[in-house]
Amino acid sequence: MTEPAAAPELTTLTIGVLGGTGPQGKGLALRWAAAGLRVVIGSRDAGRAEKSAGELAEQAGLAAGNDAISGTDNAGCVTRADVVLVAVPWDAHDALLTSLREPLAGKIVVDCVNPLGFGKQGPYPLNVADGSAAQRAAALLPESRVTAAFHHVSAVTLADLSITHVDLDVLVLGDDRAATDQVRALADAIPGVRGVYGGRLRNAGQVEALTANLIAVNRRYRTHAGIRITGLP
Repeated sequence: MTEPAAAPELTTLTIGVLGGTGPQGKGLALRWAAAGLRVVIGSRDAGRAEKSAGELAEQAGLAAGNDAISGTDNAGCVTRADVVLVAVPWDAHDALLTSLREPLAGKIVVDCVNPLGFGKQGPYPLNVADGSAAQRAAALLPESRVTAAFHHVSAVTLADLSITHVDLDVLVLGDDRAATDQVRALADAIPGVRGVYGGRLRNAGQVEALTANLIAVNRRYRTHAGIRITGLP
């Protein structure tokens, strides 16, 4: 009988969050820091990143002087991190990744960007020439291990630590099995969340686009809905 693969070790890693001063990045950084993981927030403005890190440390109940969460500029964030989450607006995506191509080489990159437009009839997915934001990231970062995940996590829910169990599955996509396993473990580190392998990176487009449907659901029903995959053990 084959033994199940051991869960990837997270406590030795530093998780970089590009866009860590925005709602999604900030929320994930908070949850990982609260789970005891080491996080570094990146921003164009190092001072703003440091301020956000201090606020998150206080919110997570970390003792003064605890370096579990810190902030710096984007280049410093990537240099210090082992795994890097990209949580920036779509219109800033390409320029940022292009500028960081060299320090991101060899690292796991988690793209959670949703290319969406908003009109009078609500949110809608934008056409991306490469097929998805994640595939665009892979094209821009040929030496990185690009994955796609965390598209459907409510920033409002993440920011509220009184919600101790986040009822959500996170679809993780990618072509590197070890990288997707590592990202699934990052999802599992948030209480209640389950990381689920969702296919190759070429399937990321429909996952990103589904965010438009979830926004529509949340607006109609005034909730913060996510997704659950049924039938899994």
